[in-house]
Amino acid sequence: MSIREELEKREEEILAPWASLSVHTRGRLRDEPQCDIRPVFQRDRDRILHSKSFRRLKDKTQVFLTPDGDHYRTRMTHTLEVSQNARTIAKALRLNEDLVEAIALGHDLGHTPFGHAGERTLSRVCPEGFRHNEQSLRMVDVLEKNGRGLNLTYEVRDGILNHQTGGMPCTLEGQIVRFSDKIAYFHHDMDDAIRGGILTESDMPREISEVLGSTLGARLDRFIHDIITTSQGRAVVEMSPEVAGAMKKLRAFMFERVYTNPTAKGEESKAEALVETLFDYYLRHTEQLPRYLQERRELGDSRERVVCDYISSMTDRFAIARYEELYIPRTWQ
Repeated sequence: MSIREELEKREEEILAPWASLSVHTRGRLRDEPQCDIRPVFQRDRDRILHSKSFRRLKDKTQVFLTPDGDHYRTRMTHTLEVSQNARTIAKALRLNEDLVEAIALGHDLGHTPFGHAGERTLSRVCPEGFRHNEQSLRMVDVLEKNGRGLNLTYEVRDGILNHQTGGMPCTLEGQIVRFSDKIAYFHHDMDDAIRGGILTESDMPREISEVLGSTLGARLDRFIHDIITTSQGRAVVEMSPEVAGAMKKLRAFMFERVYTNPTAKGEESKAEALVETLFDYYLRHTEQLPRYLQERRELGDSRERVVCDYISSMTDRFAIARYEELYIPRTWQ
């Protein structure tokens, strides 16, 4: 018996009856030999962790553009916090940690530079539309490894695609990541807003703090404990109605006070103009795109789609450098 088979047997013995077992995967886009050491979801996790698109997350905006300080979140630190929240919940519920970690690490691989400002711009200028969850799936399916993709399992791909509110993953592990994503960004976006002087702890409405707690740590603890307590021993992942209601109110509060705040978002119009300018340029000069994207054109993808592929893969820094190279005289750079 190989090490992989021993680990698969251990999953069957330890995990809950409704957990996703590696041996029951619905498979990959392309068949390939099994690893003799790692079950399939662990292997997917490793592929994502070693990908170029994962490394680029460290230089992509989360919420605050060009913040004055080293401790604001990036898309990378957001992803790691989502992963940790998800693993904590999965371990307590005896679900598959490898699967939740793979989904969590891959859920934002297709996100644009400059956070949601970049996503809004590509969605507006591309006739086919643009959504970062769909782009994350496209990244792992066809764009990574110079057009070969990562050939991930169905369960990981489904969790990546459906991590947003509008989707519902087919596995409980994917549903954990869906909750963990929201928990992470509410938690760290408020932390960053307090650091940036946009909010104070006392600004939190009493009706929210009475349910979730009056500090950042208390709210994070409340969210995670509530999911575990509510879902324990059941083939479901959900929050209690009380905490789910408080989360909905917290979301409205964050949109009112942070996500539309001029201090946090004052530079976004510049970022949107930059992204739109790059889109227009590369639409007229697709010959300057990387070879693997030109090959996507030969396979039938539209010019708009491959230009979105290129721009969405950029880090903030790379996008700015490309803009300067194309439009700013060298003596002014």
